[in-house]
Formats: sequence, C-alpha cells, structure tokens
Amino acid sequence: MKISETIKHTVVTTFVALTAIATAATFTYARAENTPSFVLPQDKAVVDKGDGWVFYQYFNDETVGTSPSLVGMAVIQADKEIHPPHKHSDEEFLLVTQGTGEWNVKGKVFKAKAGDLLYAAPWDGHGVKNTGEEDLVFVVFKWQSKGVPVVSKPEGEEAN
Repeated sequence: MKISETIKHTVVTTFVALTAIATAATFTYARAENTPSFVLPQDKAVVDKGDGWVFYQYFNDETVGTSPSLVGMAVIQADKEIHPPHKHSDEEFLLVTQGTGEWNVKGKVFKAKAGDLLYAAPWDGHGVKNTGEEDLVFVVFKWQSKGVPVVSKPEGEEAN
C-alpha cells in the first residue's frame, strides 16, 4: 500500500509540475504570438540621446523565439562612442550602414566601415567607435533565445 501511495503522490506531483510548466510556456508563447508583424517608422522609435550619439530603439520585447530582444539604430558623431566596449550574456549583431570607425572585439581593434558586420558571442567584449569625419550609423540586433539557457558569466570575469 505504501508503494502505491508513493507512486500516486509522484504521479500527481509530476502532473501538477508539468501543467504549471506548460501553462507558463503557453502564456509566453501566446504573448509573443500576439505580437503581429509590423512596420515602425523612425519617428515612432524610442529615442535616447547622449554625448555625441543618438539611439533609436525600435523593439525591446520578446518574439516567438527570443526573450528578450532589442532592435535599434545608433548614429554616432566623429570621435565618439555610445559606451566603452562592454560584455553581457546576450548574443548581438552590429551592422555598420554608414561611416567608418573601429570595432573592439575581445580587446583587439579592427577597422569598421559601411557594410561590415560584428557578431558578439555572450560575454565577449565588444564595441564600436566612430573614427571617421562623418556620422557612423549602425543597426543592432541583441537577444536571448527561448529554450536555451542563459550563458553564465565566465569565472573571474568582471562585468562591464
């Protein structure tokens, strides 16, 4: 009798846990599914301004496959950067669409020009600086993938 009560308890507990997980996953999926396809004009983007730069945030939410994700565009004046090279757990693409500058990837500096793409893996230091005479413009796509564990900060790494 004890064995069957233990099995019954295990089955019920497992069922409740799986139901809770399925409900949470369905809610998350439904929320993302309820985000329809859209076009967002630049004048509707959220604008953030700093010393020598403007950032247009077009999207900062989850999609069917990402949670969260960020899509934006930066305009950086000559000899400026939005922030120094930094690290985070997100994956990120940066695509230069205008101007020239320098990529900083894991402490190494590379030339950047219109048409060049940078992919930053989780926790790899990265950044871009305008070293040209005209505005440098780049588009950014940054995300965490749903169903994929967030990459932990490597042991001994400092956040920046």
